[in-house]
Amino acid sequence: MSELHKFIFDGLPVRGAVVRLTDAWVEILRRRAHNTTHGAYPEPVQNLLGEMTAAAVLMQSNIKFNGALVLQVFGDGPVKLAVVEVQSDLALRAAATVQGDVPMAASLSQLVNVGNTGRCSITLDPQNRQPGQQPYQGVVPLYGDAHEKLEQFSDVLQHYMLQSEQLDTTLVLAANDKVAAGLLIQRLPMAGTGNLAGHAAQADEDQIGLNEHYNRIALLAASLKREELLTLDVETVLHRLFWEESLLRFEPLQGATGPHFACSCSRERVTRMIAGLGEAEAQSILQEQPRIEVGCDFCAAQYRFDAVDVAQIFRQPGELPPASTELH
Repeated sequence: MSELHKFIFDGLPVRGAVVRLTDAWVEILRRRAHNTTHGAYPEPVQNLLGEMTAAAVLMQSNIKFNGALVLQVFGDGPVKLAVVEVQSDLALRAAATVQGDVPMAASLSQLVNVGNTGRCSITLDPQNRQPGQQPYQGVVPLYGDAHEKLEQFSDVLQHYMLQSEQLDTTLVLAANDKVAAGLLIQRLPMAGTGNLAGHAAQADEDQIGLNEHYNRIALLAASLKREELLTLDVETVLHRLFWEESLLRFEPLQGATGPHFACSCSRERVTRMIAGLGEAEAQSILQEQPRIEVGCDFCAAQYRFDAVDVAQIFRQPGELPPASTELH
């Protein structure tokens, strides 16, 4: 069962979280493998998308936000776009668009940043937008301060958090075909009980890289190996890393309250999309093919609309529905 564990270091300005996605991650891969159009992800793409999914859950869990956190990378490699969406209730979905051959053991730059023009974006989309309200979006390149290509997705997000939040962040991410997991350690502006309230009374940019408590804990966290993160349970990971530290643990989130796969696509949403095309465009599609077919890249659901379905979409109030020519 997928699970999320959050904790703080007692009396220190440091918080952390560990996520292990099992059933939710396997369901994403299963649906992709059963997609007859695309098939299963190549292993390097699978691992990148898994790391992104674990990271997105960790980031969503650290903010008090009623809406979706959308994490994306896009660029000029065979992975044109990889996207993860995590709702405030930790419902999640993920997908990647792949074009061309993916080298075995391809690095991040080989997947999405061949020409060093790739980008990573994080979008916060409120569930109930006010009139005129736009989603917040931050975008960073997939290179470091010296324009060097970053080869670990964790490095991209650490750079993002340092630039956007002025807070030191350590991330360890790993994924395979069974588990997507991550460990996050982050320095907070306030120590002690301030952590519990999630307060940040003032910016403390002068502390970047200098807080000895955070630096000690971050060094321990960075020693976690990929295989350990993928194979060990959360209790073992935390004990091995922080057995000399005083941790205050929150109730783990799992099952209905934890990370879980869910897709927000529906026939009604696709109907609204077709209506947005306009009747002339919809009819032109039907002239070229017997029905309009729309597939969801996230869950592999297929939605089909024949001529009768399309006519009903554009039927004016009071008009009789068209007669179907197909036997059901």
